[in-house]
Amino acid sequence: MARKRWLSNFFWFVLFPLLLGASAIVACNLWIVLSTHGRVYASTDLIEAHDVGLVLGTSKNVAPDTPNQHFQNRLAAAAKLYEEGKVTKLLVSGYRDSRYYDETEDMIEALLRLGVPKVAILSDDKGARTLDSVERAKKVFGFDRFVIVSDDFHVGRALFIADRLGVEAVALRSKSVDYGSSGRVRLREYFARVKAVIDLYVWNPSEDAPVIAGL
Repeated sequence: MARKRWLSNFFWFVLFPLLLGASAIVACNLWIVLSTHGRVYASTDLIEAHDVGLVLGTSKNVAPDTPNQHFQNRLAAAAKLYEEGKVTKLLVSGYRDSRYYDETEDMIEALLRLGVPKVAILSDDKGARTLDSVERAKKVFGFDRFVIVSDDFHVGRALFIADRLGVEAVALRSKSVDYGSSGRVRLREYFARVKAVIDLYVWNPSEDAPVIAGL
């Protein structure tokens, strides 16, 4: 009797919550990937012309002397998007916590080196999260149609957020980083997708950001 009670308690208080959590992770990931994969492009050829490309930020380096391949690939894809006339502006959106860490400034410098003129670059240094970047692109900068540029595993979540916010978006995925160098961020993305569903369908994004017309 005691053993049966122990097994019952183990199932309901340990195993069942674990199974429920795993099911939620799988369901959120399938929802995001399956609902957006048809609008993710590996090259610019099939992308229609848009006014702006939203380039999602990440750190320039993964260590003091080690460049971040995700950063390099995203900016190369964004520069190509501009060079081929698919967008007339690039909005770089990332996080800035001080003059010593500024993702947007790093992205601007990289784009300039890649031949994108400064007049074609807009900057948003309050894009701490993907949700912030997409939401601010619409509500602060006034764009409701754009191309999202980021990693292959990341763009689906960004498109999912755009859909919920009423933005018409497609995505250009940058060149893939090998799994050995990107395994940690790929794993983190599985949980970030669950967080996106909670943010958008449970907590809901804020509606009070001002719109700056004409940008």
